[in-house]
Amino acid sequence: MENDDQLLFVYGTLMNPAERLRLLGRPIEASPAHLIGYTRGRKRYYFVAKQADAVADGAILEGLSARDLEILDGYEEVPTLYTRERIEVVTADSSKIECWIYLPTKWAED
Repeated sequence: MENDDQLLFVYGTLMNPAERLRLLGRPIEASPAHLIGYTRGRKRYYFVAKQADAVADGAILEGLSARDLEILDGYEEVPTLYTRERIEVVTADSSKIECWIYLPTKWAED
């Protein structure tokens, strides 16, 4: 499994290239990926939750700087709405890679 601190798995509004451009001020490439053992849902915000035999579709953002992650942490309201953690995802070519992900706090469980 590869390990790169500058990769982020997204599954909600950050999948939208226009939203990434608005937040970060430049285009950020995204490649399709899957999160095994999680389901994707939406209440007021998108979230993923553990669920056996589920697969959550998303994308991997590449080339993010520490400043980009600070901006995105603010956008995702870390640590109130989400926490940023490391997780294993599966890329389009079936490789396993470790990425950052925003996981919901307790609000998604209600």
